[in-house]
Amino acid sequence: MYCLTDQMRRSALSIPCNIAEGKARNSNKDFIRFLRIAMGSLFEFQTQLEIAKNIEYINQQQFQRLWNFSTEIEVMLVSFTKKINV
Repeated sequence: MYCLTDQMRRSALSIPCNIAEGKARNSNKDFIRFLRIAMGSLFEFQTQLEIAKNIEYINQQQFQRLWNFSTEIEVMLVSFTKKINV
């Protein structure tokens, strides 16, 4: 249980860290690459969230709340990536 919790924290923390690191780069190409890495971390978090629900570490209500937040972040990342990629 501790390992899953730790891994979920790491995945979630990786999202804004990659966005910040990408922003610090000098090109849109690098920034987009880091936004895609952030998306990968988000998908990793979503997978871990499903596992947490399946092993009953969290209940359906907790899962749905966190899932909704994660999909909002997903939409924002996709939109942001498209805007920069223009």
